[in-house]
Amino acid sequence: MNNTFLFVFILVTWSIIHNVDGIKNTLKEDLELESHLKLANKLSVKSIHTKFGDTVDCIDINKQPSLDHPLLKNHKLQRKPTFQKSIGKTSVKNSLVRSKFLLEKHSCPIGTVPIQRTTKEDLIRTKSLLNYHMLTKDIPGTHVAEVTLLSNFGPYYGVSGDTSIYNPKVEKDQISASHLWVENGPVENNNRIVAGWHVAPQLYGDNATHVYSAWTSDNFKKTGCYNYHCQGFVQTDNRIYLGTRAEKTSVYGGDIYEVSISLIQDSMTKNWWLNMENRSIGYFPAALFSNMSTAGQVGWGGRTRTTAGTRSPPMGSGAFPDDNFVHASYFRHVYFKNTTEQSYGPQIYQAQTFTDKPECFGVQYYGDQGRDVGYSLQFGGPGGNCGN
Repeated sequence: MNNTFLFVFILVTWSIIHNVDGIKNTLKEDLELESHLKLANKLSVKSIHTKFGDTVDCIDINKQPSLDHPLLKNHKLQRKPTFQKSIGKTSVKNSLVRSKFLLEKHSCPIGTVPIQRTTKEDLIRTKSLLNYHMLTKDIPGTHVAEVTLLSNFGPYYGVSGDTSIYNPKVEKDQISASHLWVENGPVENNNRIVAGWHVAPQLYGDNATHVYSAWTSDNFKKTGCYNYHCQGFVQTDNRIYLGTRAEKTSVYGGDIYEVSISLIQDSMTKNWWLNMENRSIGYFPAALFSNMSTAGQVGWGGRTRTTAGTRSPPMGSGAFPDDNFVHASYFRHVYFKNTTEQSYGPQIYQAQTFTDKPECFGVQYYGDQGRDVGYSLQFGGPGGNCGN
């Protein structure tokens, strides 16, 4: 009897202690989230409510959240790059692109910048996402179809391209993305900046297509995030902002919509500027990185992510490359900057293609095809049972 009473007493006591610890942890997490929200959401000059239900705050350019980063304590705001906004030549009118990419744009007053308001739910979703980051190397459930330039032709100071934009069907915990990137350093200490479009319900709470960027200075161990969910990216444009939703997307064999993107290092400040639609929308300060005075590798392509044991979502249009640019997803007019800081289209011998699951996704680099597409590549596929 006494032994039974003692066992029950210990069980109840353990349960109480466990519940108290759980409450303490929950309270601690809530306080951390509230603290993060205060840092992320600055006092706005004006707030814009989009037709999709999002809130965009127009914040004083000198008081935006990223300028509070400890590494940017003495940072001098750079309002404009010292180079031309685009690298390479892009044709404006051609028979391939029937309509330009349509970004939802909202103009903030001069001297302010648009930053999408961060909610508590955004932070919870982002935290979960970063614990299983698709941009790191060799992560289970992540599949790639990419073209990279060989390191012996670097170092690199910029990369650009025009990419078709689609709305692949994904489930709640999946992502499908198209992007270009610059990176440097070994895997364990990888410095990396990525920019493009993706469908990421876990990040936005919807199945729409959004433009995005992400960065890290240690392969996403302790640094980096998507868009504005941590201090880092300095916004300068008063119209286009990270997380912007695409109002229209491409249709296989039909109307094609695209967005022009580039990442270029400013030779004077060493900041990495992000440009979209020939607008310099902001930059990643050089001080954020441990090893990005130049990039050892640049590339273009797509990635998908799914949880273990589930079918991978489609990539791009869902079609394999076939040299028909109204079928598979593409990057056209791709260029890079190397040691001479001049713009070049990659020759075929300079490029390396890779897909980890050729039964699910393909990638093909064509070199210079002239006409409407220039130096170009295609990537994508239907996904499916790809293994993890």
